[in-house]
Amino acid sequence: MALLRVSSPHMTQSGTTGHVMLLVMLATLPGLTMLTYFFGWGSLINIVWAGIVALCTEAIILTLRGRSLGFYLRDYSALVTALLLGLALPPSVPWWLTLIATSFAIIIAKHLYGGLGNNLFNPAMIGYALVLIAFPLEMTSWLAPKSLTAMPGEIPSFITSLTSFFSVTKVDSFDVMTMATPLDSFKHKGALTAAELWAKEPILSPKSWQSWQYISLGYLMGGLYLLYRKVFTWHAPISMLAVMAAMSALFWWYDPNQYASPQLHLLGGATMLGAFFIVTDPVTSATSVKGKLYYGACIGLLVYAIRTWGNYPDAVAFSVLLMNFAAPFIDFYTKPRTYGHQRDK
Repeated sequence: MALLRVSSPHMTQSGTTGHVMLLVMLATLPGLTMLTYFFGWGSLINIVWAGIVALCTEAIILTLRGRSLGFYLRDYSALVTALLLGLALPPSVPWWLTLIATSFAIIIAKHLYGGLGNNLFNPAMIGYALVLIAFPLEMTSWLAPKSLTAMPGEIPSFITSLTSFFSVTKVDSFDVMTMATPLDSFKHKGALTAAELWAKEPILSPKSWQSWQYISLGYLMGGLYLLYRKVFTWHAPISMLAVMAAMSALFWWYDPNQYASPQLHLLGGATMLGAFFIVTDPVTSATSVKGKLYYGACIGLLVYAIRTWGNYPDAVAFSVLLMNFAAPFIDFYTKPRTYGHQRDK
């Protein structure tokens, strides 16, 4: 009797890379909805523009490389990069900044290394870090949430947002509506205590603070959906959040007037977006189970350290990029034992 000689892997699973990318894009909808509701149309316009730039740039590079456009564009990886960049960038950034960030992410961070699956660094975070360093003023100015606008309940209209996005100079009405994020306000509180800052700073007023919480909870809902669909495992995001919560709770308990609370660290910035949509990137993160735990924990530690003692109030991008360096090292030292073999002593 002849036996079939089939090489591993023997287990298969339905779905393609494009299907996974579509699930990721779907999972961002709760956070994007909250972001649009509280801050207007800026982020949505930014995402659409970033998607157009990403697809055009991807098509040009694929053509230059002699690759099939249909095959590679259908994996939707360029659109996911554009979506994550659009969510991370402030809603009030101009069109040229998004163009620079997106094209740099696709050309340099992705295709320079050989395309999807070969990139060493997360493309969206590379693009974000570039414009954050090069254009700090534009990257640290957020629109005030709808609760803090001149007329409560009103946000910039779609036409106003579109005009501001594609104009050479900012629309006048936007200049008086920009302010720092909660983490940025706490970072530069000066001699004020935490209690004085929460009582004095408009962006930390109860109604304004709720908007940031709802946005973070929207990303959390999307992340839990991806966990339910088994797009990734829990190890990296949960270890990141656990370390950040533990570190912030420890220092906040030591001096609550000097250090930010765990709630501010977990819900006041890009923590949830980073934990469930950036850290879980299968290409640039660690792959072993132990490696994912170490990888996520180190990112959480770096985010808290840079936020507290560094120059950047929200350090998710830099922490992820630093750990992208270390991911191969972590995988090498956390390789699982081969089935049927004992560990080397």
